[in-house]
Amino acid sequence: MQMDKNKSPEKNSHQEDDVALKNNKKPKKDKGQTWAKEGPPDPFKVLDALPEEKQQEIQRALHLFSLGQGPPKNLKEAHKHNFSFWNSQPVPKIGEEVLSHGPIQSEKPKIRQECYSLPEGFCWDTLDLETAEQLGELCTLLNENYTAEDDNTLRLFYSPEFLLWALCPPGWQPEWHCGVRVKSNKKLVGFISAVPATVKIYDIEKKMVEVNFLCVHKKLRSKRMAPVLIREITRRVQQQGLYQAIYSASVVLPTPVTSCRHWYRSLNPRKLIELNISSLPRHMTLQRALKLNRLPEMTKTAGLRLMTLADVPKVQDLLRHYLKDFHLLPILNMEETQHWFLPRDGIIDTYVVEDLGGALTDMVSFYTLSSTVLNHLIHRSLKAAHALYTVTTATPLQQLMDDVLILAKARGYDVFTALDVMRNKAFLEPLKFTQDKTTHYYLYNWTCPNITPEKVGMVLK
Repeated sequence: MQMDKNKSPEKNSHQEDDVALKNNKKPKKDKGQTWAKEGPPDPFKVLDALPEEKQQEIQRALHLFSLGQGPPKNLKEAHKHNFSFWNSQPVPKIGEEVLSHGPIQSEKPKIRQECYSLPEGFCWDTLDLETAEQLGELCTLLNENYTAEDDNTLRLFYSPEFLLWALCPPGWQPEWHCGVRVKSNKKLVGFISAVPATVKIYDIEKKMVEVNFLCVHKKLRSKRMAPVLIREITRRVQQQGLYQAIYSASVVLPTPVTSCRHWYRSLNPRKLIELNISSLPRHMTLQRALKLNRLPEMTKTAGLRLMTLADVPKVQDLLRHYLKDFHLLPILNMEETQHWFLPRDGIIDTYVVEDLGGALTDMVSFYTLSSTVLNHLIHRSLKAAHALYTVTTATPLQQLMDDVLILAKARGYDVFTALDVMRNKAFLEPLKFTQDKTTHYYLYNWTCPNITPEKVGMVLK
């Protein structure tokens, strides 16, 4: 028999001697180091014990490490992704050609009476947002764990007043504010919501819900709580006789009914450059960038003013006539129009244009949703205005939006954002907006042909 080239009798002999010597060594005595038997420390406790700046640094590193491992961000990735949860839901499959209109599950499903099971140690809770304590708990959960930018430098900041506006419109249901708590200490670690909406999809009006604020504590993402939260809010909504929903996400799920682009207009260029939101092109100086983004001091539109309570019926009429030409739009009654558009400081602003005869000819609205700035030595927040609905019948669209940018700049906003829906594309590039990330709209238990952004007449908050 041939021996392996790397082995020889001499080497084998030495190895046997080494093994014998090791076996003859006396075992070390236990010197009372009982701590060694307790196992590794709890990583969450170790993280919580660190200074806040160090915690943010570690979380940023983990966030960057995890990029690309989550849901797909484009259709090419989506075709290769295994949507184990969504494939069990009444939504169109990725790549499926849709030509029909109507529900995917035509018959009313058998509705489960008991809540879905949660992982051991957690329990369901219906949040009472009319109590300051529980509203504050929701603010904390969202502000520490909800949507963040890919580099973990910005995180949306929700005030109690904004959440009451977003989550308690006319017809809201307490049981649709669905939370998850830790059984032992009652800490809120998960949430999902739904609010009532009447939506017109092509020629069909449907009463449904808008689902939003799906949030799981960042330390519990591995528990697969998100699918359970979605199933539970679906169950609670179906108990009220509603079987369709509309929602949005920055990732690709089965299957978008439309995909829109966010655009932003810098109102404070220096700050956006320092935060790396904007960058200086080659051969561009900061002073040149400031000059290019400079806005006029005064507005041009005569009769431009803030909306008042008396304007609600006229604003409702303006919206109804304007939105009827789109394929996806909200149907708003008087009470809903008042709730969503009547100005509230730091939440929603609506400006109208009144002509000499007292008629309202135009309107423009935006809501305020700022972000907390993470890991920056100077800046702590970013104040952002988000375009809602703009209707023009007498004033040029570009002029009205230019005036709104002037007003927002004067009130201390750093950036103004808009989706390329409705007729917004007409002013985005001329007013120096910059293209940003994509948002996808989805319909639950409803199928219809894809809708192009310019035929979308609905802004999801």
